[in-house]
Amino acid sequence: MTQIGYADRIRMLEAPKGRVRCVLDTDTYNEIDDQFAVVQMLLSADRLDLQAIYAAPFHNARSENPGHGMELSYDEILLARARPIRSSAAGAAGYQGIQSLPGGGRE
Repeated sequence: MTQIGYADRIRMLEAPKGRVRCVLDTDTYNEIDDQFAVVQMLLSADRLDLQAIYAAPFHNARSENPGHGMELSYDEILLARARPIRSSAAGAAGYQGIQSLPGGGRE
């Protein structure tokens, strides 16, 4: 195991300089806080270089299964997008065991 020295630890805690590249993985349809996170990231272009927003799966009383929850979140992301970003994706459909997404999938 690699040991990190004290000076390196302190340096790693410094605030980044310039814009930070990031992605957001979110279940926007599940709870309202994720919709706020999407809008906050879109409005923070001076600090954040948002590369993509990924719809995360969830399953509760509002969805039929995790894949359906992910599709609902994807639709919510499209509603919340205030301006174009590089990409948005429906997420890991294969991981959820979904053979095909409704409507033949999305990009």
